[in-house]
Amino acid sequence: MNHFARSTEPELLSPAGNWDCALAAVENGADAIYFGIDRGFNARHRAANFGTGDLPELTAMLRSRGVRGYVTLNTLVFPDELATLVPLVEKIADTGVDAVLVQDFGVARIVRAICPELEIHASTQMSLTSAETIAVAAELGLSRVVVARELSIAEITKIRAATTMPLEAFIHGALCVAYSGQCLTSESLGGRSANRGQCAQACRLPYELVCDGEDRDLGDVRYLLSPQDLAGYAAIPDMIAAGIDSLKIEGRLKTPEYVANITGHYRRAIDQAVREGVVTKTREERDEMELSFSRGFTPGWLEGNDHKRLVPGIRAAKQGIVLGEIDDWREDEIRVRIRADVALGDGLAIASKPAASRSEHDAYAGSGFADNHQGGRIYSLRPAGGGRQKAAEKWKTASAGTDVWIGFGRGELDHTRLEIDATVFKNDDPKLNKKLAQSYGGKPRRTRPIDFEVTAIVGEPLRVTGRLDDGTEASACTTETLDVARRHAVTEEVLADKLGRLGGSVFHFGRLRATIQGDPIVPLGMLNTARREIVDSLTEQFKQPPRRTIDASAGFRLIEAIASTSAEDSPAAAPRMPAAAPRMTVLCRTMEQLRAAIDAEAEVVIADFHDVREHREAVTLARSVGVRILLASIRMQKPGEMGLIKQIIKYGPDGILARNLAAIDAGLKSNLEVVADFSLNVANHRSAQWLIDRGVARVTTSYDLNADQLDGLIAATPPHWLELVMHQHMPMFHMEHCVFCSVLSPGTNKTNCGRPCDRHVVQLRDRVGKLHTLQADIACRNTLFNETPQSAADLVGSLIGRGVAWFRVELLEENAVKTTEVLSLYRQLLCGQITGGEVWRRLSAENRIGVTRGTLEAKRNPLAIL
Repeated sequence: MNHFARSTEPELLSPAGNWDCALAAVENGADAIYFGIDRGFNARHRAANFGTGDLPELTAMLRSRGVRGYVTLNTLVFPDELATLVPLVEKIADTGVDAVLVQDFGVARIVRAICPELEIHASTQMSLTSAETIAVAAELGLSRVVVARELSIAEITKIRAATTMPLEAFIHGALCVAYSGQCLTSESLGGRSANRGQCAQACRLPYELVCDGEDRDLGDVRYLLSPQDLAGYAAIPDMIAAGIDSLKIEGRLKTPEYVANITGHYRRAIDQAVREGVVTKTREERDEMELSFSRGFTPGWLEGNDHKRLVPGIRAAKQGIVLGEIDDWREDEIRVRIRADVALGDGLAIASKPAASRSEHDAYAGSGFADNHQGGRIYSLRPAGGGRQKAAEKWKTASAGTDVWIGFGRGELDHTRLEIDATVFKNDDPKLNKKLAQSYGGKPRRTRPIDFEVTAIVGEPLRVTGRLDDGTEASACTTETLDVARRHAVTEEVLADKLGRLGGSVFHFGRLRATIQGDPIVPLGMLNTARREIVDSLTEQFKQPPRRTIDASAGFRLIEAIASTSAEDSPAAAPRMPAAAPRMTVLCRTMEQLRAAIDAEAEVVIADFHDVREHREAVTLARSVGVRILLASIRMQKPGEMGLIKQIIKYGPDGILARNLAAIDAGLKSNLEVVADFSLNVANHRSAQWLIDRGVARVTTSYDLNADQLDGLIAATPPHWLELVMHQHMPMFHMEHCVFCSVLSPGTNKTNCGRPCDRHVVQLRDRVGKLHTLQADIACRNTLFNETPQSAADLVGSLIGRGVAWFRVELLEENAVKTTEVLSLYRQLLCGQITGGEVWRRLSAENRIGVTRGTLEAKRNPLAIL
């Protein structure tokens, strides 16, 4: 395992959505960049990304600058796509990419099989939030883990104390309100999967709060799920002390100017932290950072939970910096006492009332910035006050603290939407953008030192060696010998001057060690030739990727369908009959539901309660009537939370529904039946096999699978490994952020919130009027559930015929009567007494599974030909 070496100075890792971004990152001080390939499998589908044909040139450029390169393969991969993945990994390894970022367990296994020397970094989508989860995932051959954004520095410190695994953490950029890899909102609402790189950013939309059945007026707070942007520069000394190996900037969808700006500021911040133990940023520097992109800056979760600071809820889009408030207006001008410098051509936006022609609901449905702001470029600047002569002056710039009339283009201001004290933002600075653009492109600005070693001895050839800081070296040796100088013998000063003429290359002169004997004369042309040969040789070496063991055939062997235990049960044989009658498990979230499920003769129940103390009662009740019971673990397990997993094990259930790797490990060590839940994101047979080989009884299929993709998984996997959720309210957002605390409590986190989640029923109304239920779990994390249940009832008969035997119903807020109705319908469905259409129509459920509707057909196994 090739672990990245830890040091006191962490790596600075910058995003690169295209070539200009890559150059901007390199020139402004990045130690490494991460980027996607346009053939897919990366979580920024909308970025320009790179083609496989770009990889030789890109990796050569990075090697020449001493910068590492990581490819993002951080999406879930379906079985029929694995054959495409193998040659892509082969190409990545062959061109010398340093590492790949991976979410999918199966993808990690395939990468390791193809090239053992290629580093695998666990993407934040793998949801590794503790030393316990990291210890399990390390079996995949990981070289680094990108920890969740939701971890505080104190929690990261605890993880570092319990693992030797190199750790990477985000330090700047946009924050997802949901745990990465655990957001199903884009999929649930729009048929687009964030786990497949197609996030629709539903967290940036407005929502209304409904508390105990009544609308709660929150004033201007409408963006209840839209965090401000992470700006963790002040925490860098503490991050270094915590043992972070790499600090990561988010932004593969951002501009090259953004990458240049933020990379440069964090390069200087890290250098200052290492040098002085502190990071300071002036107001001007902070403004410069915010002008590239900002929804407002926050330390995120680094300092712990402060739900009000994280999500003020006022706006959701780029805002820039606050310039001031409107004091007055006239025609096409507004009067503002400005807090930052401005110039003609700068972009401004004014927070405005909704247009009079729009209804209250329409205004609410806007983006909050584009729809409820107005403004444009500054056309004129005039001093406010000071008499007629002063007012007639025209300025090109105005300094912070000045009272000024700012003019816009004719007709750009809608006076009906202006208000006194409305906030004015500066959101674009052309001069700053020009300065940033000049920091990359053209001749290299960030160069590497060459240390020269010269031997100049009379009667011997001239020998020159150039050596880089990573040990790479090249030498030049003349064919002719050196003569004694009659007048000007060579000196170290002359050698340094001639060898140091490296302008236009990616190098600069470092140190010189010279051995000069016998007063030799060294012709200047000879030195120039030696210098060129060394530069050319080093440059050529950078074009050669490192030698690696690459075996694509091992990858192809690994993606072959998994043979079942008998010929009749072979994945290639379809249809298949189940080995046993289909069985239904019922997930209950209240004791009322649990009692109703037992009364309905459920064979297996799962308790998933908000109050952990009720689990004991649930186990006692189920045991008293001979019903098998599993207890559901928390979805995320952070440092200090193993007790929440051990507690449910202590109650003595028949098994656990494990939602993270730590829960799997704990359950297996306690000799309990373990069912891996959907949150493990099993989308292909090699991910499933990894969990089954560890001892898991069954894996719940990923919610990212639609009908056709589920078909592919079943075709490649022994069906008795799988459990399908056939009825559920899609858990859209799973969040460390607590909406209950943020808007229903004077407190800031669970230590002082007063637990409004225990007293109130909360729903969030989206733009189309749907009411989505919000619930808090044992660890105070929030989940927002889709109002409309989703049903796979139409597929159940076909799935039974394919050999799938385990089906689950997940309840949400149903009372006993409704629980009985739901379970009765699905029981009849499993027995073949009613059709799937009857079930989902009677339950007013969506007839779908995963991201799209579809029928499950008995297709030929797409992997059988490999």
